[in-house]
Amino acid sequence: MKNINNIELHGQALLGNPRYNKGSAFTRPERETFKLIGLLPPRVETIDEQVIRVYEQYSSQAGDLAKNLFLNELFAVNTTLFYRLASTNLSEMLPIVYTPTIGDAVEEYSRNFMRPQGLIIALDDQDRIDDIFAAIDPNELDIAVVTDGEGVLGIGDQGIGGLNISIGKLMVYTLCGGINPYRTLPIQLDVGTNNEKLLADPFYLGLRHPRVTGERYLLFIDKFVAAFRNRFPRSFLHWEDFGKGNARQVLDRYRDVHQSFNDDIQGTGAVTLAAVLAGIKKSQIASDEHRFCIFGAGTAGGGIADQISQALALTENKDLSEIRQRFYLIDSKGLLTSRTSNLLPFQAHYARPADELNNWQVENAEHIRLAEVIKNARPTVLIGCSAQTGAFSDDLLAEMSSYCEHPIIMPLSNPTSKAETTPDRILAATQGKALIATGSPFGSAEWRGQKIAIAQCNNALVFPGIGLGMLISQAQQLTDSMLLAASTALSDLEERESDKNTLLPGFANILQISRAVALAVAQTAMREGTAEQMTATELETAITSHTWTPEY
Repeated sequence: MKNINNIELHGQALLGNPRYNKGSAFTRPERETFKLIGLLPPRVETIDEQVIRVYEQYSSQAGDLAKNLFLNELFAVNTTLFYRLASTNLSEMLPIVYTPTIGDAVEEYSRNFMRPQGLIIALDDQDRIDDIFAAIDPNELDIAVVTDGEGVLGIGDQGIGGLNISIGKLMVYTLCGGINPYRTLPIQLDVGTNNEKLLADPFYLGLRHPRVTGERYLLFIDKFVAAFRNRFPRSFLHWEDFGKGNARQVLDRYRDVHQSFNDDIQGTGAVTLAAVLAGIKKSQIASDEHRFCIFGAGTAGGGIADQISQALALTENKDLSEIRQRFYLIDSKGLLTSRTSNLLPFQAHYARPADELNNWQVENAEHIRLAEVIKNARPTVLIGCSAQTGAFSDDLLAEMSSYCEHPIIMPLSNPTSKAETTPDRILAATQGKALIATGSPFGSAEWRGQKIAIAQCNNALVFPGIGLGMLISQAQQLTDSMLLAASTALSDLEERESDKNTLLPGFANILQISRAVALAVAQTAMREGTAEQMTATELETAITSHTWTPEY
């Protein structure tokens, strides 16, 4: 707590300020100076002694949601201690702070509400956004995570509860990227909800009407972005968990206007691309011989398809349209084809010509199922973004391993209960040959008595580094080439992993991983001319200046 001697708070006001509160770690001189005598137990502790105590308190909580609530309460009481505890126990607590437990916290937001955090900008206040932002110093904001709560994880429209997603995401920025938590801001845009359960809940705290759509919705977002750009021209704008119909539209509408990023589209795509690039190396199959089946053609699935196809177009020096011919996207209506009705613009790029499928053996050409795509297209890479539990059957996985020595299987849906299959089933069905990454944390799997580490295709491996790269470079835009650089850097780091089934590194060295990703993003930004030139020494200095550590 570097500037504590310069603050004007004292007594209960100081103890009630989570940024400056040190609790039992206030020294005797500090207690005298800040009028804390009698307000604290007499013993003075170090932060590491405090961590031991709060870890015991955390461990005594009954269930993951209770642990999440405990950690959030600690965050609101003593932010530095929260980050020291969570960073010390990262592998254990990351799934509690964020996915998959954050989904439960989002659903119960209104019922568990205790104290306000972040900003909530309601549709009714759209003409007062400038006033809302006026209380925030523009020189003290680096990153804002913004959601409208419509497309939360695999649980859909959660209305105002989406704010917990923004809060959790920023915690991950700090835990995995070293971003200063006091220079971040979670924002909820409340435009209503279509979740009937929430609308009927007497405790629901958001606007009680169906979601606003169309031009009225876009006008609200326009006003928000205009106010944000005016007040925070150098701050990174991170869009999170928007619905399928809006996520792409919002990103495309503003990415050239302000330095923007959508984690569900670009972050998911970047980390999945990193896993795919690693898988291509390990599969011993040439890049141009891989075929990709993506089960779930929504925001995440489309983002993944875009990232992979754009990367392969660059690395193989081929036209993007040619690369897309190796992709098969499936949604609730079956394989996307030229006959599929109501295709979204990003889906239309991947619709297969109907006449191309005339020789396929299918039951219904109007609704071609996943198993039929596997049998006829023989993909080498299978990615799940469907939130359909068990959609990747054992027979389907065995079919893939019959024609591909090392199929790349990635059930990415989360939380864990929504995964298309489990690592144990993948290994059993493919005789231990599959290359695996999952969306939710599975830890390890067992195959013939051997424990095999399972890589989590977790956006936290890449988005903190992307954000850090934008901060140190002050790039005007996050380009596709910068995203590819992030994926390539992460993929290169994976080569150090020893397990043959692993596609991504773990979190043991996540700060170093984020640093490598950040440098790759910044260097690409400079090459492209979207950021001013900096020497290697200047980049290192910039990283150091943007790195925060949980110390008093």
